[in-house]
Amino acid sequence: MKNVFKRAAKGAHLPHNKNTQNISTVDLPVPEKILLPMQQHIGAPAVPVVKKGDQVYVGTLIGRAEGYVSAPIHSGVSGTVTDIRELQISSGARVPAVEITSDGKQTVDPQIAPPKVNDYESFTTAIRNSGLVGLGGAGFPTAVKLTMKDLSIIDTLIINGAECEPYITADNREFIENPQDIIDGILAVKKWLGIKSVIIGIERNKPEAIDTMFALSKGDPSITVKPLPSVYPQGAEKVLIENCTGREVPRGGLPSDVGCIVMNVSSVSFVAKYLRTGMPLVSRRLTVDGAVGEPRNLNVIVGTPIQNLLDFCGGLKGEIGEIVTGGPMMGVSVVDTSFPILKQNNAVLVFSRAEAKLPPVGECIHCGRCIETCPIGLSPVIIAKAYNAHNLTELNNLMVDLCMECGSCSYVCPAKRPVTETMRLAKAMLRKGAKK
Repeated sequence: MKNVFKRAAKGAHLPHNKNTQNISTVDLPVPEKILLPMQQHIGAPAVPVVKKGDQVYVGTLIGRAEGYVSAPIHSGVSGTVTDIRELQISSGARVPAVEITSDGKQTVDPQIAPPKVNDYESFTTAIRNSGLVGLGGAGFPTAVKLTMKDLSIIDTLIINGAECEPYITADNREFIENPQDIIDGILAVKKWLGIKSVIIGIERNKPEAIDTMFALSKGDPSITVKPLPSVYPQGAEKVLIENCTGREVPRGGLPSDVGCIVMNVSSVSFVAKYLRTGMPLVSRRLTVDGAVGEPRNLNVIVGTPIQNLLDFCGGLKGEIGEIVTGGPMMGVSVVDTSFPILKQNNAVLVFSRAEAKLPPVGECIHCGRCIETCPIGLSPVIIAKAYNAHNLTELNNLMVDLCMECGSCSYVCPAKRPVTETMRLAKAMLRKGAKK
């Protein structure tokens, strides 16, 4: 069915709160223990390949990818496997998790070596073995994204450097601290997939990143640096594609349907690091901000307890209302600070009780702001009526399945209604009805 809406890619104007954009990244000390859930990616959980009592090293394979859409998991410390137990993750699912007690030595696994890449197949195999997933927060296995039957349909690689959520500056620091890795990763993906052109999309509130990429890419006519409006959700895949290329991903389609592959900037930078060293994804940079003693950008070993990050940043300040992994718009609430950092976590944000307090909900005044703001061009207020009426035909016609749950509609609603939550429920209703 043809999309009857014109996607305006408008979005919401949020406060940026990029408090840590000029703060250099520091390494968080090696934790005493790490806990590695086998579900740190979209798709099938990994399967543990170690047992209690096993000696492991930095880079040792801990979980084998199970199924096509999956990703392996590796240890970020050297030490001993001290437990394998079930852990409930944010989705509510219970998955195996491997606990490793560090020996403090950080001995690298002797099998770690740069992968041998000489063609497209060996390149995608290497990326799969690296355990790389989308580091912008989505967690989609990168090897799956780069694997396709017909490479000729792809003409553009888009690098997502928007980092549009408030507070988060991890990707911005990647631009500033590791710019050559970004270029090298781009060139590797471009070479092995035979892609003709590259667009690096960066929001205009990151001038140093823009200038750095302009300087490094000026001799390569195939690479374009595109400054983008600082409007949320600029980094959403479909929005980014439209604003960078003018192409619109069709309903139910993928970026490849319009000749594009989208990669997060930290993800493509990791590709260069992995090809050079062979060290799989065992750590990542993230931002810690909000009601903490000292907001910082940290390089953190995956599996480190969130409490370690909070302690390192000077502890909590005042009465705390909520702790979130990811951004304030699409992040996930933390119920226990002993929970580990996952591959896809790009921030830990702490909000005071006053900041986290939800405002009273009023009646819909039919102002249409949710419609004006939706980056996909949907009509949340009309969808809500169809949802309340259990009208599956109307929900399908209104294309609620296109909703990316970015939260823009809830943010602009003057009545403070839970618009995004209603959209999510309407999507679930439509999916359930389609299965009958």
